[in-house]
Amino acid sequence: MRLFPARPRLLLPLLLAATLAACSKPEPAPEPIRSVKVLTVGASTFGSAHEFAGEVRPRLESRLGFRVAGKIVQRQAEVGQRVKPGQVLAQLDPQDYRLAAEAARAQVAAASTNRDLAAADFKRFSTLRDQNFISGADLERRETALKAAQAQLEQAQAQLATQSNQAGYTRLVADVSGVITAIEAEPGQVVTAGAPVVRIAQDGPRDVVFAVPEDKVAAIRPNSDVDVRVWANGATVAGKVREVAASADPVTRTYSVKVSLEPSVQPPLGATAYVAPQSLSQAGAQVIKLPTSALRQDGNATAVWVLDKASMTVRSQPVQIATADGNEAVIARGVEPGMLVVAAGVHVLAPGQKVRIYEERVGSPNGVATPKDANGAISAAAVQPVAAGK
Repeated sequence: MRLFPARPRLLLPLLLAATLAACSKPEPAPEPIRSVKVLTVGASTFGSAHEFAGEVRPRLESRLGFRVAGKIVQRQAEVGQRVKPGQVLAQLDPQDYRLAAEAARAQVAAASTNRDLAAADFKRFSTLRDQNFISGADLERRETALKAAQAQLEQAQAQLATQSNQAGYTRLVADVSGVITAIEAEPGQVVTAGAPVVRIAQDGPRDVVFAVPEDKVAAIRPNSDVDVRVWANGATVAGKVREVAASADPVTRTYSVKVSLEPSVQPPLGATAYVAPQSLSQAGAQVIKLPTSALRQDGNATAVWVLDKASMTVRSQPVQIATADGNEAVIARGVEPGMLVVAAGVHVLAPGQKVRIYEERVGSPNGVATPKDANGAISAAAVQPVAAGK
């Protein structure tokens, strides 16, 4: 029986091992530990207030129109023009109304003549009755005819007065002093009686009108104090809520609020003003604030990374944002004072990932050392939005 030599039998396992080693993948390099900036959650003071943009409007604004229909032949008013009571603003073609007035005047003359004839007949028949030449019934008929003629004369006189007034209504005259803010009809246009032609902002007190959402309108009451800041000059004046709309606007679903200003304060009409209701002010309240660089989107929720000091790993913590205070977010719930929250580099982390706290090796650009707490975390006031290093 022929046997294989011992050396080839030993080489076979070695070849198999070498082949398996060549086919296997190399082990991946361990992921480097990232450096992150963290801050210690703590209570701070709410600094900003609710402020709404509004517009300065006149307390009273009149829309003037002709009391009769006709064609506009002239318009003297212009936008921005100051007017006084009695000043002519526009005029209609008066020809038809003048003719109607002439016809009424002719009817007055005819009625006056009939009345005079009836009066003469009554006087003559009264003399005949005194002499017993006629009966009392004949005199009564003449008296009735005189009364009818007098009534017709009075009717014609009233008709003349009406036609004369309508002829005068062809001139649109300002009845208040103020500023013209809009023109709604032009010469050559035929307008109906009462159609707006000129809009006048009456002189006097002015209001600031702004809109608030329905979740804030309940806190705004009439006669409550507000601070009004005029955008043009930056001056801040005091005001009071004069009127709150009873129903929401059907389009914007907001409520209109009117704020009255002092009579001595006369900002330009249409100027932009910012209104800060004192009833909505939260200045000085203790809240928890985080920089926006610490927030991230986790599915449909907003979350932050919380650092576990013992294991030096991070975990995702959902938070609820109440509002904003400048460039910081006010947190309603989700974090507690004392927690360590990653302040920068949140988009390159994963749950359970090991990290280390980033430490400045040199001073800040202004030469002042970065303040830190007892845990080595940077305070919220000193956090700058920088990306996490490796």
